[in-house]
Amino acid sequence: MSETPPLMPAREKARTSMLRVDQAGEYGATRIYAGQIAVMGDHGPGVRLISRMAAQEERHRAHFDAMMATRGVRPTMLQPLWNIAGFALGAATALIGPKAAMACTAAIETEIDRHYGEQLEELGESDPELSEAIADFRAEEVEHRELALAEGAEEAPAYPLLSGAIRLGCRAAIALSKRF
Repeated sequence: MSETPPLMPAREKARTSMLRVDQAGEYGATRIYAGQIAVMGDHGPGVRLISRMAAQEERHRAHFDAMMATRGVRPTMLQPLWNIAGFALGAATALIGPKAAMACTAAIETEIDRHYGEQLEELGESDPELSEAIADFRAEEVEHRELALAEGAEEAPAYPLLSGAIRLGCRAAIALSKRF
């Protein structure tokens, strides 16, 4: 007769979920930027900025990957979907134009800023390592949003509709990654 493993304490379960969703988000961001760069090429308007932001997202993802490995946290089962969806979103916004690519960044980073803020509040002082990573990465995500706005994100065609749809999709991806 095998024993049932003890239930994971609620606080540990919450941190595991946070780590899983944060890694998925950073992975999705790398795929969005890959899609934008694939469409815009190496010399398109804003590609240097996009490449710089992509490198930061890759560093965030690698950090969360390492934390997940150390803590024995599995990635979201939806990662293959985020691979395709992220690349498609990046490519689609780049096809609309450089300002739409920036609108994508501004919309997503608005949601990530909110999401990371909620996580920091929930964590309090219970997990300094995770809190520090989230706070550091949040500052860079806010910088990405501000850079995207400065590059004309709000001048993208149908900006309110585009931004709203992307923000809604981002919230849905966060909710799904928490569960799966």
